[in-house]
Amino acid sequence: MRYQKAKLIFDTSLSNADLYWATHFFAPDPFYFVQKGGRKILLLSDLEYGRAKNEAQVSQVRTQSFYKSRLKKNRRPENYPFDILVLFLRDLKIRSLVVPANFPFKTALDLKRCGFSLTSSAGPFFPQRLIKTPAEKKEIQKSLRAVSQSFGKAMDILRKSRIRGHSLYFQGQRLTSEYLRGHIEQDLLSQGYTAEHTIVACGKQTADPHCVGSGPLRPHQPIIIDIFPRSRKSGYYADMTRTVVKGRASPALKKMYLAVLRSQREAMGQIRAGVRGSKIHHTVCQTLETCGFKTNNKKGLPQGFIHSTGHGLGLEIHEPPRLGPGPDRLQKGHVITIEPGLYYPPIGGVRLEDVVYVTSKGCERLSHYPQILEIP
Repeated sequence: MRYQKAKLIFDTSLSNADLYWATHFFAPDPFYFVQKGGRKILLLSDLEYGRAKNEAQVSQVRTQSFYKSRLKKNRRPENYPFDILVLFLRDLKIRSLVVPANFPFKTALDLKRCGFSLTSSAGPFFPQRLIKTPAEKKEIQKSLRAVSQSFGKAMDILRKSRIRGHSLYFQGQRLTSEYLRGHIEQDLLSQGYTAEHTIVACGKQTADPHCVGSGPLRPHQPIIIDIFPRSRKSGYYADMTRTVVKGRASPALKKMYLAVLRSQREAMGQIRAGVRGSKIHHTVCQTLETCGFKTNNKKGLPQGFIHSTGHGLGLEIHEPPRLGPGPDRLQKGHVITIEPGLYYPPIGGVRLEDVVYVTSKGCERLSHYPQILEIP
């Protein structure tokens, strides 16, 4: 009997980007996916069979009930899912499997005990999904347009807010991070996007890049807004960050902002297929240092430019390639973020983030929301 090597995934396609990319089928419960040569086969519950037949872009859909009648009567019910998997793989004449790094450990051990050979694949299970097709690029652009709309509404709230002492007031109420975040996420939901952990941080909170922010928004202090929603229809993410000040920014903050803006523009000028992400990251680091902003530790806390320059974007919010120290090289069709930032606890932080599409000669900017520091 001749056996072929095959790929095997067991997961939910709502959370596994590789599984969704391979099937174009959203399901809340985990199911089995096998790719053998050019064939893609699903094994799932009867509950999802009809929908999978209509929606999944695969060669064949099989149900667990198809195999239950073939199981020996003395098998324990708790073994049914695994026993069905074994029958499924043997029917397909599969003995050698490649599984993702997060494949269930117990299932892997049990498969080995039944004579199957398993190897693990690090990184994206389907590396080709990192190269975006024109259709995928359009979906990311749709997501970015939704973010731009939400940014516009958030900025309208900040423009209409009034400065009273050390606080901002909107429609007679003190304006908070929680209120503005809720407004942004509700607006995105109405457009068909799910946004979680949206960052609306103010003042000293902005010195921590991933602080989501809490409490009153203050005038004359940096406000970092970082929005990264996922389309409920296509699964593709957007990611965009702006730093603004309601009122007047201090000279120190203005200098930081101009340095970050300059470093982002110089990074974009270097992007093209074939360039290493580490080279672009090094350019950003050098530009910021030339502008007088060093990265170091002060009293045990890192300050300056303390994260990578960017990352891939698609069905995952963070996917390869990475624009930081490392070997990743850009390819035509990559969609990446460019997000330099500076963080100094006494002043706060500044970050600007936009999305570009890598071409053979440069890059195409996909996000277009204005970069304005001061809001009157």
